[in-house]
Amino acid sequence: MSKKRVLSGIQPTHDSFHLGNYLGAIKQWVDLQKEHDAFYCVVDLHALTVETDPKLLEKRTLLSAAQLIAIGVDPKLCTLFIQSHVPAHNQLAWVLECITGFGEAGRMTQFKDKSQKGGADRTNVGLFTYPILQAADILLYQADFVPVGEDQRQHIELTRDLGQRFNTKYKEVFNIPQAQIIKSLAKINDLQDPNSKMSKSAASMAGVIELLDSPEATIKKFKSSVTDAGKEIKYDEKEKPGISNLLTIHSAFSGKSVKEIENEFAGKGYGDFKLQVAEVVVEALNPIRVKTQELMDDQGELIKILKSGAEKANQVAGKTLSDVYTALGLINNG
Repeated sequence: MSKKRVLSGIQPTHDSFHLGNYLGAIKQWVDLQKEHDAFYCVVDLHALTVETDPKLLEKRTLLSAAQLIAIGVDPKLCTLFIQSHVPAHNQLAWVLECITGFGEAGRMTQFKDKSQKGGADRTNVGLFTYPILQAADILLYQADFVPVGEDQRQHIELTRDLGQRFNTKYKEVFNIPQAQIIKSLAKINDLQDPNSKMSKSAASMAGVIELLDSPEATIKKFKSSVTDAGKEIKYDEKEKPGISNLLTIHSAFSGKSVKEIENEFAGKGYGDFKLQVAEVVVEALNPIRVKTQELMDDQGELIKILKSGAEKANQVAGKTLSDVYTALGLINNG
Protein backbone atom coordinates (compact mmCIF):
# COMPACT_ATOMS: atom_id res chain seq x y z
CA MET A 1 0.00 0.00 0.00
CA SER A 2 1.44 3.39 -0.98
CA LYS A 3 2.06 5.95 1.74
CA LYS A 4 -0.39 8.80 2.24
CA ARG A 5 1.06 12.15 1.17
CA VAL A 6 1.29 15.12 3.53
CA LEU A 7 2.29 18.67 2.67
CA SER A 8 3.14 21.55 4.97
CA GLY A 9 5.04 24.82 4.73
CA ILE A 10 6.56 27.45 6.97
CA GLN A 11 7.31 31.13 6.31
CA PRO A 12 10.86 32.49 6.61
CA THR A 13 9.77 35.67 8.36
CA HIS A 14 12.24 35.57 11.29
CA ASP A 15 15.83 34.58 11.97
CA SER A 16 14.81 31.85 14.38
CA PHE A 17 11.84 29.61 15.10
CA HIS A 18 10.59 29.73 18.69
CA LEU A 19 9.38 27.12 21.17
CA GLY A 20 5.77 27.50 20.00
CA ASN A 21 6.73 26.76 16.35
CA TYR A 22 8.85 23.84 17.44
CA LEU A 23 6.38 22.08 19.74
CA GLY A 24 3.29 23.25 17.84
CA ALA A 25 4.20 21.97 14.39
CA ILE A 26 7.77 21.19 13.36
CA LYS A 27 8.43 18.41 15.87
CA GLN A 28 5.35 16.69 14.44
CA TRP A 29 6.65 17.07 10.87
CA VAL A 30 9.57 14.91 12.01
CA ASP A 31 7.18 12.16 13.13
CA LEU A 32 4.96 12.41 10.04
CA GLN A 33 7.84 11.90 7.58
CA LYS A 34 8.46 8.40 8.95
CA GLU A 35 5.10 6.99 7.88
CA HIS A 36 4.07 9.36 5.06
CA ASP A 37 5.27 10.64 1.71
CA ALA A 38 6.04 14.08 3.12
CA PHE A 39 6.57 17.32 1.17
CA TYR A 40 7.79 20.24 3.28
CA CYS A 41 8.54 23.67 1.89
CA VAL A 42 9.85 27.03 3.02
CA VAL A 43 7.17 29.30 1.59
CA ASP A 44 9.26 32.32 0.63
CA LEU A 45 6.66 33.66 -1.83
CA HIS A 46 4.13 33.97 1.00
CA ALA A 47 6.67 36.04 2.93
CA LEU A 48 6.44 38.75 0.24
CA THR A 49 3.02 39.87 1.51
CA VAL A 50 4.89 41.97 4.09
CA GLU A 51 7.70 44.41 3.30
CA THR A 52 10.95 42.45 3.37
CA ASP A 53 14.60 43.34 2.96
CA PRO A 54 15.95 41.11 0.12
CA LYS A 55 19.18 40.17 1.92
CA LEU A 56 17.23 39.36 5.06
CA LEU A 57 14.73 37.20 3.16
CA GLU A 58 17.57 35.28 1.53
CA LYS A 59 19.27 34.68 4.88
CA ARG A 60 16.03 33.73 6.65
CA THR A 61 14.99 31.31 3.92
CA LEU A 62 18.27 29.39 4.31
CA LEU A 63 18.08 29.66 8.11
CA SER A 64 14.55 28.20 8.06
CA ALA A 65 15.67 25.24 5.95
CA ALA A 66 18.75 24.72 8.14
CA GLN A 67 16.65 24.73 11.33
CA LEU A 68 14.16 22.24 9.87
CA ILE A 69 17.01 19.83 9.09
CA ALA A 70 18.62 20.45 12.49
CA ILE A 71 15.32 19.63 14.24
CA GLY A 72 15.09 16.33 12.37
CA VAL A 73 13.34 16.94 9.05
CA ASP A 74 15.37 14.45 6.99
CA PRO A 75 15.81 15.12 3.24
CA LYS A 76 16.31 11.35 2.81
CA LEU A 77 12.84 10.68 4.26
CA CYS A 78 10.93 13.65 2.83
CA THR A 79 11.02 16.21 0.02
CA LEU A 80 12.33 19.51 1.40
CA PHE A 81 12.34 22.50 -0.95
CA ILE A 82 11.85 26.22 -1.37
CA GLN A 83 8.47 27.31 -2.77
CA SER A 84 9.88 29.77 -5.34
CA HIS A 85 12.03 26.98 -6.84
CA VAL A 86 8.83 25.43 -8.23
CA PRO A 87 7.25 27.85 -10.78
CA ALA A 88 4.06 25.76 -10.91
CA HIS A 89 2.96 27.28 -7.58
CA ASN A 90 2.35 30.66 -9.23
CA GLN A 91 1.01 29.12 -12.43
CA LEU A 92 -1.63 27.06 -10.66
CA ALA A 93 -2.47 29.95 -8.33
CA TRP A 94 -3.51 32.04 -11.37
CA VAL A 95 -5.80 29.26 -12.60
CA LEU A 96 -7.39 28.96 -9.16
CA GLU A 97 -7.80 32.73 -8.87
CA CYS A 98 -9.88 32.57 -12.02
CA ILE A 99 -12.37 30.17 -10.42
CA THR A 100 -12.46 31.92 -6.99
CA GLY A 101 -15.23 34.39 -6.22
CA PHE A 102 -14.16 37.87 -5.07
CA GLY A 103 -16.49 37.68 -2.07
CA GLU A 104 -15.22 34.18 -1.28
CA ALA A 105 -11.63 35.42 -1.06
CA GLY A 106 -12.68 38.48 0.93
CA ARG A 107 -14.34 36.34 3.60
CA MET A 108 -11.05 34.75 4.66
CA THR A 109 -10.71 35.61 8.35
CA GLN A 110 -6.97 36.32 8.33
CA PHE A 111 -7.32 38.73 5.40
CA LYS A 112 -10.21 40.53 7.11
CA ASP A 113 -8.28 40.85 10.37
CA LYS A 114 -5.05 42.09 8.78
CA SER A 115 -6.71 44.47 6.31
CA GLN A 116 -8.87 45.99 9.07
CA LYS A 117 -5.75 46.62 11.15
CA GLY A 118 -3.72 48.07 8.27
CA GLY A 119 -6.49 49.74 6.27
CA ALA A 120 -7.48 48.96 2.67
CA ASP A 121 -4.95 51.34 1.09
CA ARG A 122 -2.05 49.70 2.90
CA THR A 123 -3.20 46.12 2.18
CA ASN A 124 -1.58 44.54 -0.87
CA VAL A 125 -3.32 42.25 -3.34
CA GLY A 126 -0.93 39.44 -2.36
CA LEU A 127 -2.48 39.33 1.10
CA PHE A 128 -5.91 39.04 -0.53
CA THR A 129 -4.88 36.17 -2.80
CA TYR A 130 -2.59 34.51 -0.22
CA PRO A 131 -5.08 31.68 0.57
CA ILE A 132 -5.38 30.90 -3.16
CA LEU A 133 -1.61 30.52 -3.51
CA GLN A 134 -1.76 28.34 -0.42
CA ALA A 135 -4.45 26.22 -2.12
CA ALA A 136 -2.14 25.86 -5.14
CA ASP A 137 0.71 24.80 -2.83
CA ILE A 138 -1.43 21.94 -1.56
CA LEU A 139 -3.30 20.83 -4.69
CA LEU A 140 -0.13 20.69 -6.81
CA TYR A 141 1.20 17.77 -4.79
CA GLN A 142 -2.07 15.80 -4.62
CA ALA A 143 -1.76 15.81 -0.83
CA ASP A 144 -3.99 13.52 1.24
CA PHE A 145 -3.45 15.42 4.49
CA VAL A 146 -2.35 18.92 5.40
CA PRO A 147 -1.13 19.21 9.00
CA VAL A 148 -2.16 22.70 10.16
CA GLY A 149 -3.16 24.59 13.27
CA GLU A 150 -6.80 25.41 13.98
CA ASP A 151 -6.28 28.96 12.62
CA GLN A 152 -5.66 27.52 9.13
CA ARG A 153 -8.80 25.35 8.95
CA GLN A 154 -10.69 27.93 6.86
CA HIS A 155 -7.86 28.01 4.29
CA ILE A 156 -7.98 24.22 3.93
CA GLU A 157 -11.74 24.41 3.38
CA LEU A 158 -11.15 26.92 0.58
CA THR A 159 -8.55 24.57 -0.92
CA ARG A 160 -11.04 21.70 -0.87
CA ASP A 161 -13.77 23.88 -2.42
CA LEU A 162 -11.50 25.04 -5.25
CA GLY A 163 -10.22 21.54 -5.95
CA GLN A 164 -13.75 20.13 -6.10
CA ARG A 165 -14.95 23.06 -8.22
CA PHE A 166 -12.23 22.48 -10.80
CA ASN A 167 -12.82 18.71 -10.84
CA THR A 168 -16.56 19.24 -11.41
CA LYS A 169 -16.26 22.03 -13.96
CA TYR A 170 -13.42 20.63 -16.08
CA LYS A 171 -11.95 17.25 -15.28
CA GLU A 172 -11.06 15.13 -12.25
CA VAL A 173 -7.48 16.31 -11.73
CA PHE A 174 -7.08 17.08 -8.03
CA ASN A 175 -6.99 14.81 -5.02
CA ILE A 176 -9.12 16.57 -2.38
CA PRO A 177 -7.07 16.88 0.83
CA GLN A 178 -8.18 16.58 4.43
CA ALA A 179 -7.10 19.04 7.11
CA GLN A 180 -5.16 17.29 9.83
CA ILE A 181 -5.56 19.69 12.74
CA ILE A 182 -2.44 19.16 14.80
CA LYS A 183 -2.79 19.43 18.51
CA SER A 184 0.26 21.21 19.86
CA LEU A 185 2.47 18.91 21.91
CA ALA A 186 2.26 21.66 24.51
CA LYS A 187 0.56 25.05 24.76
CA ILE A 188 3.51 27.40 25.17
CA ASN A 189 2.86 30.92 26.43
CA ASP A 190 5.01 34.05 26.60
CA LEU A 191 7.38 34.07 29.58
CA GLN A 192 6.60 37.76 30.26
CA ASP A 193 2.86 37.43 29.61
CA PRO A 194 1.89 33.86 30.56
CA ASN A 195 -1.74 34.43 29.57
CA SER A 196 -0.75 35.00 25.92
CA LYS A 197 0.60 32.54 23.36
CA MET A 198 4.32 32.77 22.64
CA SER A 199 4.56 34.70 19.37
CA LYS A 200 7.03 36.67 17.27
CA SER A 201 4.52 39.51 17.13
CA ALA A 202 4.87 40.04 20.90
CA ALA A 203 5.62 43.60 22.00
CA SER A 204 8.91 42.39 23.49
CA MET A 205 11.10 39.38 22.67
CA ALA A 206 12.03 39.05 26.36
CA GLY A 207 9.37 36.38 26.82
CA VAL A 208 9.97 34.50 23.56
CA ILE A 209 12.46 31.60 23.59
CA GLU A 210 14.07 31.30 20.17
CA LEU A 211 15.69 28.03 19.11
CA LEU A 212 18.86 29.86 18.07
CA ASP A 213 19.20 31.93 21.25
CA SER A 214 22.55 31.46 22.99
CA PRO A 215 22.41 29.36 26.20
CA GLU A 216 23.14 32.56 28.16
CA ALA A 217 20.23 34.42 26.55
CA THR A 218 17.87 31.49 27.15
CA ILE A 219 18.84 31.22 30.82
CA LYS A 220 18.45 34.99 31.27
CA LYS A 221 14.93 34.92 29.77
CA PHE A 222 13.85 32.07 32.04
CA LYS A 223 15.37 33.69 35.14
CA SER A 224 13.39 36.89 34.46
CA SER A 225 10.16 35.06 33.56
CA VAL A 226 6.99 36.28 35.26
CA THR A 227 5.79 34.06 38.11
CA ASP A 228 2.82 34.22 40.44
CA ALA A 229 1.81 34.97 44.02
CA GLY A 230 2.64 32.33 46.61
CA LYS A 231 5.62 29.98 46.70
CA GLU A 232 4.18 26.60 45.67
CA ILE A 233 5.28 25.06 42.38
CA LYS A 234 1.94 23.71 41.28
CA TYR A 235 0.01 23.52 37.98
CA ASP A 236 -3.00 25.85 38.11
CA GLU A 237 -3.58 27.66 34.82
CA LYS A 238 -6.01 30.18 36.29
CA GLU A 239 -4.29 31.09 39.56
CA LYS A 240 -0.67 30.39 38.59
CA PRO A 241 -0.31 30.91 34.81
CA GLY A 242 3.43 31.70 35.02
CA ILE A 243 4.40 28.57 36.96
CA SER A 244 1.95 26.44 34.91
CA ASN A 245 3.63 27.62 31.69
CA LEU A 246 7.08 26.73 33.07
CA LEU A 247 5.84 23.31 34.18
CA THR A 248 4.46 22.69 30.69
CA ILE A 249 7.77 23.65 29.08
CA HIS A 250 9.79 21.47 31.47
CA SER A 251 7.49 18.51 30.83
CA ALA A 252 7.63 18.95 27.03
CA PHE A 253 11.44 18.81 27.03
CA SER A 254 12.22 16.48 29.93
CA GLY A 255 9.52 13.91 29.18
CA LYS A 256 8.52 13.94 32.86
CA SER A 257 4.88 14.37 33.82
CA VAL A 258 3.80 17.66 35.40
CA LYS A 259 3.00 15.72 38.60
CA GLU A 260 6.54 14.29 38.74
CA ILE A 261 8.02 17.78 38.36
CA GLU A 262 5.71 19.20 41.04
CA ASN A 263 6.89 16.46 43.45
CA GLU A 264 10.53 17.05 42.54
CA PHE A 265 10.26 20.75 43.43
CA ALA A 266 8.04 20.43 46.48
CA GLY A 267 9.32 22.87 49.09
CA LYS A 268 11.80 24.52 46.69
CA GLY A 269 11.73 28.12 45.53
CA TYR A 270 10.82 29.72 42.22
CA GLY A 271 14.46 30.67 41.53
CA ASP A 272 15.69 27.05 41.65
CA PHE A 273 12.77 25.93 39.50
CA LYS A 274 13.26 28.60 36.83
CA LEU A 275 16.95 27.75 36.53
CA GLN A 276 16.15 24.03 36.19
CA VAL A 277 13.62 24.68 33.41
CA ALA A 278 16.19 26.84 31.62
CA GLU A 279 18.83 24.09 31.84
CA VAL A 280 16.44 21.43 30.49
CA VAL A 281 15.57 23.66 27.52
CA VAL A 282 19.19 24.66 26.83
CA GLU A 283 20.25 21.00 26.80
CA ALA A 284 17.50 20.14 24.30
CA LEU A 285 18.10 23.13 22.01
CA ASN A 286 21.92 23.11 21.95
CA PRO A 287 22.20 20.36 19.29
CA ILE A 288 19.68 22.21 17.09
CA ARG A 289 21.60 25.48 17.38
CA VAL A 290 24.95 23.81 16.66
CA LYS A 291 23.63 21.81 13.67
CA THR A 292 21.93 24.92 12.22
CA GLN A 293 25.20 26.82 12.41
CA GLU A 294 27.07 23.95 10.73
CA LEU A 295 24.60 23.99 7.85
CA MET A 296 24.79 27.78 7.53
CA ASP A 297 28.60 27.55 7.48
CA ASP A 298 28.36 25.23 4.47
CA GLN A 299 25.61 26.92 2.47
CA GLY A 300 26.71 25.21 -0.73
CA GLU A 301 25.73 21.83 0.72
CA LEU A 302 22.46 23.25 2.09
CA ILE A 303 21.53 24.71 -1.31
CA LYS A 304 22.38 21.36 -2.92
CA ILE A 305 19.91 19.61 -0.58
CA LEU A 306 17.20 22.17 -1.42
CA LYS A 307 17.91 21.92 -5.14
CA SER A 308 17.53 18.14 -5.00
CA GLY A 309 14.20 18.56 -3.17
CA ALA A 310 13.04 21.11 -5.76
CA GLU A 311 13.81 18.67 -8.59
CA LYS A 312 11.50 16.06 -7.07
CA ALA A 313 8.87 18.69 -6.24
CA ASN A 314 8.98 20.03 -9.81
CA GLN A 315 8.35 16.56 -11.23
CA VAL A 316 5.22 16.06 -9.13
CA ALA A 317 3.97 19.65 -9.53
CA GLY A 318 4.72 19.69 -13.27
CA LYS A 319 2.57 16.60 -13.86
CA THR A 320 -0.37 18.16 -11.98
CA LEU A 321 -0.03 21.48 -13.82
CA SER A 322 0.14 19.72 -17.20
CA ASP A 323 -3.10 17.87 -16.40
CA VAL A 324 -4.71 21.16 -15.33
CA TYR A 325 -3.66 22.93 -18.55
CA THR A 326 -4.93 20.04 -20.68
CA ALA A 327 -8.27 20.08 -18.84
CA LEU A 328 -8.55 23.84 -19.50
CA GLY A 329 -7.77 23.54 -23.21
CA LEU A 330 -4.43 25.32 -22.96
CA ILE A 331 -2.05 24.13 -25.70
CA ASN A 332 0.67 21.85 -24.39
CA ASN A 333 4.06 23.16 -25.41
CA GLY A 334 5.84 19.88 -24.62
